[in-house]
Amino acid sequence: MHTKHLDDQGAPQYTNSLIKSASPYLVQHAHNPVAWHEWGNEALAVAQRENKPILISIGYAACHWCHVMSNESFDDEDTAALQNELFVNIKVDREERPDIDSVYMTAVQAMTGQGGWPLNVFCLPDGTPFYGGTYFPPDEKAARYRMPSWKQVLRSVAEAYHTRRDDVAQSGRELLEHMGRIATAGGDGSAAPSLATTLDGAVAALAKQHDPHEGGFGGAPKFPQPMTLEFLLRAHLRGDSRALPMLELTLRKMAHGGMYDQIGGGFHRYSVDAHWLVPHFEKMLYDNGQLARLYVETYQLTGDPLYRQIAEETLGYLLREMAHPEGAFYSTQDADSLPYPGAPHAEEGAFYVWTPDEVREHMGEDAALFCQLYDVSRQGNFEGKSILNLPREPAEVARVTGVPPERLAQAAARGRERLYAARARRPWPFRDEKIITAWNAMALRAFAAAGMALGDPRYIETARRCARFLLGTLRHPDGRLLRSWKDGRQGPLGFLEDYALLIDGLVALYAADGDALWLREALALADAMLDLFWDDRIAGFYDTARDQEALVTRPRDVGDNATPSGHSSAAEALLRLAALSGRELYRERAEAVLAGVAPMLARFPAGFGRMLCAADLATARVREIAIIGDPTEGALNVAAE
Repeated sequence: MHTKHLDDQGAPQYTNSLIKSASPYLVQHAHNPVAWHEWGNEALAVAQRENKPILISIGYAACHWCHVMSNESFDDEDTAALQNELFVNIKVDREERPDIDSVYMTAVQAMTGQGGWPLNVFCLPDGTPFYGGTYFPPDEKAARYRMPSWKQVLRSVAEAYHTRRDDVAQSGRELLEHMGRIATAGGDGSAAPSLATTLDGAVAALAKQHDPHEGGFGGAPKFPQPMTLEFLLRAHLRGDSRALPMLELTLRKMAHGGMYDQIGGGFHRYSVDAHWLVPHFEKMLYDNGQLARLYVETYQLTGDPLYRQIAEETLGYLLREMAHPEGAFYSTQDADSLPYPGAPHAEEGAFYVWTPDEVREHMGEDAALFCQLYDVSRQGNFEGKSILNLPREPAEVARVTGVPPERLAQAAARGRERLYAARARRPWPFRDEKIITAWNAMALRAFAAAGMALGDPRYIETARRCARFLLGTLRHPDGRLLRSWKDGRQGPLGFLEDYALLIDGLVALYAADGDALWLREALALADAMLDLFWDDRIAGFYDTARDQEALVTRPRDVGDNATPSGHSSAAEALLRLAALSGRELYRERAEAVLAGVAPMLARFPAGFGRMLCAADLATARVREIAIIGDPTEGALNVAAE
């Protein structure tokens, strides 16, 4: 479906078939002049019937560069006409369909050595990929980016498809064979060093990549990498003296940088520079769920109040701005927003930046002190305005200015409160209100951990409400988990990561409140996960269930990226359940997963953060503690084995 009509001013308005979608990202493209299809057999049949190649364009609602390419190319009538003439065009929400994204991201990375979003992949009518890339500029920007323009790419790919079909098809077949080898790669670990040696080697490799001045690993852009940092916390607990300094420097630098929302709490996606200053301004549930738990656990270890503050502010952000009324959490907030009510165009970061005059308007006599503390200046640090950050420790600012620390803290608290209220009157960034099982499970675990560590029953009740929502609403009528849900509309069946991370969250909740219901649900999900996703031929898991839709290859991602892979999450969850239940099959499956990836863990630790955590758990000595007696009475007998 693709229709055109004129609005009241005579301007053309378009509507395509995405208007019926439940995905907010797809609906964002429902008024492009491109005749987009949703993924499905119908679109593939059109390509077969019309003998056209397919363009699969993959992104997500909070993706800044997805918006840029949409505004530049997909909203342009001439470009859209070319796409409609030459291709069958399919839009995919990567958050709703991580399986499709995994297949075609693997293809583009194999072809180009890099990936990202928007992901634009050209395929044969059966979905076999043969060319692809990420962002492509329109004609007027192509020279600046030293890239072919999007129109050039469209024409060249279509010409190759129609004039060199055999070569294109052969390239596609070879690419699929390569992807199949990647998906089934692994081993029995017989030639790999012991896990203990592997863990030591991983810390050594991370120490070489660590930035000793700014924290994190490598240079710009800098990602928070919470799983890698969690591994460092565990390495410290194993007695590795190299780990804690790297962890603490990174956590402090991130907390003081512009990547952290100094007014509203919560972390942006990543920093474009090496100093954690200028973020890509989107906020993701999965980042904040993982980081909140990491700050909680580091507070438990060190007692440093900064870590508790950041954890509580991040959880407060989720409760205030990302909570569904019935207990779950929304997915993302956009990077872009209007700079002021009624502005014609959205701008990246407009919601979050300030000028000295704006601070003065809301703070009065404390404005100069606040600006000095939070780096607000006339020249700014981002396109003429300022991203709030703490370039110096508050104690140093107090010493330099002569302002008593108590007075400085009061001014900071008052300023943050007033600027938050002022910011709330600005146009808000778009919020993707999909409920995603795996991402909610990470938030569930964070709230459960915080409730137990900080002694706050509100956090545990939040975790309970989230668990009930996922176990109730995110269910297919046949009992299977769902990947996503929005406004009563169910998404696809759940993938490996949805099962594994929900098991993980339920075990954390069981530890926090002792209700055996959560353990029973976790065990049932574990049995279902093994039945649906395990394959003896590869001694590991696939990301899709054995009865889910067949793609051109069955995806299997063993590395950890911004979110933990289903593979590593399953291994850790099974190890925890084996310790709790005594079911040896769980441990055997987890150890098989670890054996298959062991050779890669020490060589590429930043790509296997969660798997390293699983390996650490596999090497830990498990102590069983039996608590005997009435829990309501003061004295209990404890026996440890």
